[in-house]
Amino acid sequence: MASTPTPAPATTTGARLLVDALLTHGVERVFSVPGESFLAVLDSLHDETERIQTVVCRHEAAAANMAEAVGKLTGRPGIAIVTRGPGATHASIGVHTAFQDSTPMILLIGQCAREHLDREAFQEIDYRRMFGQMAKWVAQIDDPRRIPEYMSHAFHTATSGRPGPVVLSLPEDVLSDVCPVVPGAPAYHRVAASPSAAQIDQLRQLLGTAKRPMVIAGGSGWTPEACADLQRFVEAWQLPIGLAFRFQDTLDNDHPNYAGDVGLGINPALAARIRDADLLLVLGPRLGESTTGGYTLLDIPKTKQTLVHVHQGAEELGRVYAADLPIVSGMPELTAMLAELKPTTQPAWAGTAEDAHRAYLEWRTPRPIPGDVQMGEVIRQLRAHLPTDAIVTNGAGNYATWLHRHFSYKHFRSQLAPTSGAMGYGVPAAIAAKSMYPERTVVALAGDGCFMMSAQELATAVHYDLAVLFIVVNNSQFGTIRMHQERHYPNRVHGTAVTNPDFAAFAKSFGAHGELVERTEDFLPALQRAIAAKRPALIEIRLPQEASTPGATLEQIREQGRKLRGETA
Repeated sequence: MASTPTPAPATTTGARLLVDALLTHGVERVFSVPGESFLAVLDSLHDETERIQTVVCRHEAAAANMAEAVGKLTGRPGIAIVTRGPGATHASIGVHTAFQDSTPMILLIGQCAREHLDREAFQEIDYRRMFGQMAKWVAQIDDPRRIPEYMSHAFHTATSGRPGPVVLSLPEDVLSDVCPVVPGAPAYHRVAASPSAAQIDQLRQLLGTAKRPMVIAGGSGWTPEACADLQRFVEAWQLPIGLAFRFQDTLDNDHPNYAGDVGLGINPALAARIRDADLLLVLGPRLGESTTGGYTLLDIPKTKQTLVHVHQGAEELGRVYAADLPIVSGMPELTAMLAELKPTTQPAWAGTAEDAHRAYLEWRTPRPIPGDVQMGEVIRQLRAHLPTDAIVTNGAGNYATWLHRHFSYKHFRSQLAPTSGAMGYGVPAAIAAKSMYPERTVVALAGDGCFMMSAQELATAVHYDLAVLFIVVNNSQFGTIRMHQERHYPNRVHGTAVTNPDFAAFAKSFGAHGELVERTEDFLPALQRAIAAKRPALIEIRLPQEASTPGATLEQIREQGRKLRGETA
C-alpha cells in the first residue's frame, strides 16, 4: 500500500509577509512614490485595496511628510514606502521632522538585491549609516522569514517611550523570495511609563507651597482624554497654562486659563510670566530651542524656577535643564493622575490665570501692517468661518507667525506643523489629513517659498479628489531669511528674492479652483467661493515685502540691525 505523500509546506513571499504585517498592525493607508526596488510590495498591495489605500505622491519628501502627518494626527505610525537611493534621500526630510517632533512613523525603503550589496551598486546606500542619527532604529531585513519580527519591533519602537521614526531597508530579492509561511506577531501595544505615587505626592507638595506657578504643556503623545484630564487639572488648581511651540491644539485657546503659545515670537508678557514663576510644570515638551527662545527663556542647567519636567523619554530629562522633579511618563498616564489631584484650600495665585488670558487676548488682537491685506484680520476671518474641528497645517516661514498669533485652536489635533522648522510640510500634511478625515475641513497655509517646495502635490490632491484649501501668502521672497539678513546685514540683500507663477492660474492648470486676493475685503468672498467649489482650491494672497511679521516691518528690522552694528541710516 502506497504511503500518503506529505503535503508541501505552505509558502508565501517576503512582500506578502510585509503587507500582512501592515494589516496586523492596523495600517489603513501608505504613502509612496513607486520604484522598481519594491515592485513585489506593490503587487501584494494590489490584493488589499479594500483594506489598505496606496496614496501615490509626486515626490518622496511629500510621501514622508504625509506619513509623519498621519503619525501626528493619530498617534499611530504613518507609513511611507520609497525606493532606494534618490527615493530614500528625498524622504529623509520627513524622517528628520518625525525625529525632532517625536512623531511615530515607519519608512520602508526598497534596497538593492543582497548579492549586489557593498559594491556601490545602482542607487546603493547603507541606510544604517545614513539615518543613524535621525531615527530611533534603522535596520535591514535580510531574511524574509523575519519580516513579522522586524515589523513588530518597528511598530513598538516607533510608539513607545519618546515616539519617533523607524527606517527599514528591504532588499528587493528579500521581498520577491518565496519562503515558508511564518506566524505573524500580534498587533503592537504602545509601552509607556507612569508617574509613581511618591512623585505625584511630591508634585502636590510643590503646588502647596508655590506662589506663582505656571504650566507649559505640549509635545507628542497626547490623546483627547489626556487633554480633557489636563483641562480638569488646570481648572481645579486655577493654573495659567501656555502651550509649547506648534502644539497649540492641546487646550482650547479660548479657555480662561490659556496664556498663549510658548515659542517663536512669544508674547513678551507671557515670557515675563514664565521667568517670574516660582514653580514651572512642564508637561510633555522637550524644552527645545524654539520653546525656550533659543535657550534664553530659562537658565541652564538649573532654572531659577522650581522645575517639574515630565517627558516620555528618560533620555530627555536632564539633557539641558536639570529638573527638581523629573518624571518619565506618557501623557495619558500622567494626566489621569493629575486630574484626581484637588487643592484643599484656595490657591495663593487665584486670579492669575484670568490675568494671563486677558494678556493673551490683547496679544491676539490684530495690528496694522503695510499694504492692502491685513493678515491678522485675514486669520481672524478664517477662524470665524471654519468649523471648530477644521485642521490647519503650515510649514516654516514668517507667514506662520500670523497664524500662531491670531488663530484660535479649539479642537485636539487641529494644528499640523513641524517643530523642526521644515519648509514644504504644510501642503502634503494637509493632503494626508484630508485623506484620513474627509469629513473635516482642511486648510494649508503656506508662504510662496514654502508652497513651491511641494507645489507638485496639487496633482495628488486633485487625483484623489481631496478638497484641501491651500492659502499661499506671496511676498516674492524667502521672507524669514530676508528678515534675518536685514537684521544682521542691513541693506545688503542678496540671495533671498524669487520669481513666482500666478498661483491661482497654477492651481487651475491642475483642475483646482483658484483665487487671487489683493485686499483684505476680498478674502472672505474668495474663501466662501473656494469652500463652495468642493474640490481642491487655492487662494493666493499678495503681500508687500515690507510686511515682514505681525510686530515689525522690514524697515524696523533693518533699523534694529543698524543699531546693532552702530550704524546710522
